[in-house]
Amino acid sequence: MNIKAIIETAIYITDLDKTEAFYETILGLTVIAKEPGHHVFFQEGTSSVLLAFIAETTLKGDHLPAHGATGPRHFALGIEADALDGWQRKLQESGVAIEQEVEWPRGGKSIYCRDPAGNLVELITSGVWGLPSGW
Repeated sequence: MNIKAIIETAIYITDLDKTEAFYETILGLTVIAKEPGHHVFFQEGTSSVLLAFIAETTLKGDHLPAHGATGPRHFALGIEADALDGWQRKLQESGVAIEQEVEWPRGGKSIYCRDPAGNLVELITSGVWGLPSGW
């Protein structure tokens, strides 16, 4: 028995509309589910889902056990290496500040920005971790 992958990543937010606009309009993710006042879910690539929950609603619990967090979190979204410059331009043109750019020892690169809830979003190219998948 082996764990194959992380399928879902959860972030906790305060504004569904701003979150949806950021991830759908700026980052180009597809909305696959939305419940007003509770959550919006996005497809990432072909096998991952980004879950964006209003933290205060999930802390109460409902059909799932109570969960949630406060304060900013961090996660990385994989991008093609030759698209890095395009992503930098798109973020800047959209008014999203790039907080830092990093060139990693194994050859990958990252750019960091914040979503509307303050979560640290990393756009990362392959090679950073030296994983069999290329990441």
